[in-house]
Amino acid sequence: MILFALVAGTSFFLWLVIGVFSNGLGFLTSPSTWLDQFGHEAAYEIVSNSAEVTAAVLAIAITVVAIVLELAATRYSHLVTRLFLREPINAAVLGFLTITTLLCVLTVGISSDHQTMNPSSPGGFTATLVLITLSLLVLLPYLYFVFAMLSPISIIERIRRDVLRLVQNVKSSRVKTAQSRVLRSVEQLQDICRGAITSGDRDIAMTAIQGLSSLIYYYEEMKQQLPANWFDVEGAVAANGDFIALSKDQLALIQHRKIWLEHKIFRQLTHLMSQSALEARDVGNLISICTADIAKDLGTKDEELLNLCIKAFNSYLRATLNAKDARTMYYIMNQYRGVAEKLLETNNLQGAKEVAAFLGQYGQLAHKAGISFLLEAAAYDVMQLIEHSVAVNDKATDDLLTIFLDLDQEIKEESQEESLLGVRRSQVQVAALFLMRGQPDRARRIIDDLSTERGERLNRIRMALESDNREEFWELSDRGGNFSYMPPERRPFLKQVYEQLDAH
Repeated sequence: MILFALVAGTSFFLWLVIGVFSNGLGFLTSPSTWLDQFGHEAAYEIVSNSAEVTAAVLAIAITVVAIVLELAATRYSHLVTRLFLREPINAAVLGFLTITTLLCVLTVGISSDHQTMNPSSPGGFTATLVLITLSLLVLLPYLYFVFAMLSPISIIERIRRDVLRLVQNVKSSRVKTAQSRVLRSVEQLQDICRGAITSGDRDIAMTAIQGLSSLIYYYEEMKQQLPANWFDVEGAVAANGDFIALSKDQLALIQHRKIWLEHKIFRQLTHLMSQSALEARDVGNLISICTADIAKDLGTKDEELLNLCIKAFNSYLRATLNAKDARTMYYIMNQYRGVAEKLLETNNLQGAKEVAAFLGQYGQLAHKAGISFLLEAAAYDVMQLIEHSVAVNDKATDDLLTIFLDLDQEIKEESQEESLLGVRRSQVQVAALFLMRGQPDRARRIIDDLSTERGERLNRIRMALESDNREEFWELSDRGGNFSYMPPERRPFLKQVYEQLDAH
C-alpha cells in the first residue's frame, strides 16, 4: 500500500508539473476543454496504443506470477498454488488488468471510424485513460506483493492461519471436510520444513517448527467450543498415514482423550527430529525447546497433553540415539529435565519421577550403544532434579534418589571407567548436599552405595571436585555447565563425605 501510494504520488506530481509547463492551469480548471484539444483521431490513437500496452502489462504480470508461483510450489509445497488462488488481492488485481485490457480493445472496436470517440466523454476516452493509468501504477506494488506472499515465511504463516481459521469456524455438519484440510495443512508445514532442512535453509525450517508448535497453543484455547464429532478418529483421520497403522484400541484411546490433532503434530515433529539428527542440530534443539514449552505452559493443566509431550520426548531421544547424535540427545535431555523441574513446582510428583526414570533409562541405553557420556549427562540431570526437589518439593526426593543410585548398575567393565567416574562424581555431590542441609540419612544411602568402590576411584573424584573452579564448561556448549563443578557452599561437606567413606 505504501509502495502504491509512493508510485502514484510521484506519477501525479510529474504529470502536474508537465501539465502546468505545457498548458498552464487550464487543464486543472477546465479538464473537459483540455481533453477536447486531443481531437477524435488523436484520442483514438492513444486508446489503440494503450490497448497494446495494457495487453503487454497483463502478459508480463501473468508470466512473472506463473514463474514465481511454480518455483515456490516446486520448492516448498503444492499447497502454495491453492493459497495463491484463494488470496483476494490476486483475483482483484489480475481481474482489474483483464477488464482494463478488454475495455481498451472494445473501445477501439466501437470507435473504429475515428470520429465517434469523444475525448471528454467519461464513458469512453476519459474512463479508459484512468483505468490504464491505474493498471500501470498497480503493476509494481502487485509484483512486490506476489514476491512477499510467496516468500517461505509468509507461506508458513498463511498455512498456520488457514488451519486456525478452519478449526475456529468448523461446523458439526462439515467436520470431515475440515479434518481432511487440517491434516493436509499440517503435513504441508512438515513438507516445507523437511525441504528446508534438505536444502540447508535453517531459518525457514525453524519458522516451520514454530508454526507447528504454535498451532497447539491456539488449538487448546478453541477445544472447548468445538463440536463433539470433531474429536472422532475416523474417515480422513483414521486413514491418515500417522494413524492408519494404529490398532483400533489405540485409535479409540486417542478419540477418548480428544488429542488426534496434537498427536498428529507431535508425530510430524518426531519425523523432523529424525531428519535433523546429525544434519540440522539447531532444528532438533528447537523442536525440543518447543515441546518443553508446551509441556510446561499447557501440560501442567492438561494431563493428556503432558503425557503426549513425555512420549514425544522419549521418541526424540530414541531417534537421536538411533542416529548416534550425542550432541542433540544431550540437549534434549536438558530440556526434558526442565519439564520435570516444572512438574515438581506444580506438585506433579509422579510426572517428575517418570521423567527422571526415562532420563536414566535412555542414558543407560546410550551407554550400551557406546555413547557412555550420555549416561554421565543423565546422572547430572537427575542430580539437578534432586537438588530442585530438595529446594521446592521434598516429597519426591527419596524416589528420585533411588533412581539416581541405580544409574551406575549398567557399568561393568574397566573400559567404562570414565562413565562410572562421572556418575559417581554426581552421587558424591548429592551426598555433600544432603549433609549441608542436615539430612544425614539420605547422605548415608549414597555413602553406603559408594563404599563398594575402589579407593583409587574415589580419590580421583575428590581431586576433580576440589580442583575444578570453573562453573561453566570451557568450550562452547549448548548447556554451558561444568559437570565437575561443586558450589563453594557445598565444598566443606565434601570432607565429611570422605570421612564417612573411610569409616566403612
